[in-house]
Amino acid sequence: MAEFLLELYAEEVPPNLQINARKQLSNLLVELFNENNVSKYNIDVFSTPNRLAILINNLPLEIKFDQKEIRGPKTNVENDIVQSFLKSHDSKESALTKKNTEKGEFYFLKINSKNVSLKDILEKNLPKILNLIRWNKSMKWANYDLAWGRPLRAIFAVFNGDILNFNFHHLQTTNKIYIEKNLNEREFVIKTIKDYQNLLKTNEIFIDQNTREKKIIKKLQIICSKKKFQDNFDKKLLAEVTNIVENPNILIIDFDKKFLQIPNEIVVSTLQRHQRFFPIFDKRGNLTNYFFVISNKQDNKGLIKQGNKRVVEARLSDAKFFWDRDKSKNLIKQIAKLKSVTFFEKIGTIYDKTQRLRKLAGLISDDLNINKEKVEIAASICKSDLSSELVAEYPDLQGVMGKYFALSQGFDKDVAEAISDHYLPSGNINLIPKKSISYTISIADKIDTLVGFFSINQKPTSSKDPFALRRSAIGLLKIIVENKLQLKLRELISYNIKLFEDQNVTILNDKTEIEILKFLKERMKNILKERNIKNDVIDASLSSHFGDNYLDLYRKNTLMNKYINKDIGKNAINSYKRAFSIIEKEGQDIDGRPDAVLFRKEEEKNLYEKINEIRKSLTSKEIDKNYENLLIQLSETKIFTDNFFDKVIVNDENSDIKKNRLELLKMYCNTFNNFINFSKLENIK
Repeated sequence: MAEFLLELYAEEVPPNLQINARKQLSNLLVELFNENNVSKYNIDVFSTPNRLAILINNLPLEIKFDQKEIRGPKTNVENDIVQSFLKSHDSKESALTKKNTEKGEFYFLKINSKNVSLKDILEKNLPKILNLIRWNKSMKWANYDLAWGRPLRAIFAVFNGDILNFNFHHLQTTNKIYIEKNLNEREFVIKTIKDYQNLLKTNEIFIDQNTREKKIIKKLQIICSKKKFQDNFDKKLLAEVTNIVENPNILIIDFDKKFLQIPNEIVVSTLQRHQRFFPIFDKRGNLTNYFFVISNKQDNKGLIKQGNKRVVEARLSDAKFFWDRDKSKNLIKQIAKLKSVTFFEKIGTIYDKTQRLRKLAGLISDDLNINKEKVEIAASICKSDLSSELVAEYPDLQGVMGKYFALSQGFDKDVAEAISDHYLPSGNINLIPKKSISYTISIADKIDTLVGFFSINQKPTSSKDPFALRRSAIGLLKIIVENKLQLKLRELISYNIKLFEDQNVTILNDKTEIEILKFLKERMKNILKERNIKNDVIDASLSSHFGDNYLDLYRKNTLMNKYINKDIGKNAINSYKRAFSIIEKEGQDIDGRPDAVLFRKEEEKNLYEKINEIRKSLTSKEIDKNYENLLIQLSETKIFTDNFFDKVIVNDENSDIKKNRLELLKMYCNTFNNFINFSKLENIK
């Protein structure tokens, strides 16, 4: 058996680009092997900032292809298509035959059985595979036309000890591995995976990213245990630093304690987001004046420590300066500065947005019986920190800084917290605002964003969502569901559109309200899937939902999902399905309006009365509805339908009576479908 080793040696490639390239390279090679009937091999893909390597062993030297006949293009196509087909199979035109099929006349090509060297297959296909790798960000350099994550310097490619010869743009493959140390670059001829791994290990290069991550975690845990620090670290940052080092070394560094006087979020953002360092917390969860640095080399002289300490303290000194100055600026007075900050060209400034938020949030507070004065104050100042120098330097802290500014200026705590909470949920933070003022402002902000962009036709497409409108919609729905809010969304959207018109914004989309409600309904599907609701339950509920009450929709889904495999669910579904199958077979024009005068059997009357009892419950005010009781009532109809089908013949000789009984069954099905569309549910045994 043979082994294959490929290493792409480049300038330093950023972590996210590395991770994506690893996945793509592995998938493309697996696809190539699958197409050529290669199986039972072992594959590993690794990367460091400079190296993208794939190591495969247990490969065959040759692949046997059995004789087969391949259908080609139609006989009436252009000749260049035929030639392209022949070229892809290394065949000549004389090898083609014509055959008639149900879909027309096609060319066919007979491929004789043969043995093909896997080395030849790799040499032929690797340039194509490398060209298929897509980079979120790429660059070209010098006069070369190759677009790569970072300048590609060399391609090492060896199969079974021999070099794989191919060109990729300006580069010719080699059997040499390059090691750079102390600004000196050396080259080594390598033939096997074992030699490759030993060479890197000797030079303290850990090519396996999983090994590097385990090494980092283990060293961090040892230090934290000794010094009584918390050992839970940001996973995203851990993945990032794992992919920016080849030989991880842990350094613990301190900074001046005076910087702990500023809000913790500033210190954490400085260390974590700006420097890729790990902030350290003690066992009580208090931020310390220490941080971890993952270095690519040992720091025997302490120079790396000194340099990083100097950089961190310089940034924290600037942050403290901005904090001391910005916190004293009156938030109310800062509102006027937002007139010069554009929200979006066609829908005005941030100032305009805060004016809409104040009115919209006020309306929501009336509906939810929340302190309107506090809501309007919070809405007015919720964007004021955007004019601060601190947020300009730390944009990830917008809202958070506003909260601290508000607290330092004596605003009520719930008003201050609404400034930071109204952005939730956002990014990787899946927290939902739970306090009334906070979720009121958050709801208003998300509705306003949706209305603004939908009204000027800046809607998400299948592949693009530049204004994160899907995230806004999902956030809005989660707030409603988690806080069990009964909101008149249609009215709020309509009112918000009017607020835009009052500010002389041109509404380019006269279907804004309808489209937003439809958009929310589509996003609700995502939320329901997250909660592990069965697909047929989701389809049944969404297909029957036409209003704007998404709490109502959510409750129906969770209840149906809870009971679907229990007697309550089974009874409701099976009794419905029995009636529905009869209606479906008849195919008559039946609307579900039976005439009680035509009832001849007691079982007809009993079923009719039971249906009307349920219909009264369904038409009660949404805020008073008990969906669990409704589902139980639907389940209890089984005894009535069983009696009906046992004692009543639907297909009566009298056409009027037959039609009336079908109307009764249709009325029964319609009543169920007012809960959710039971016809979409799978049969339950």
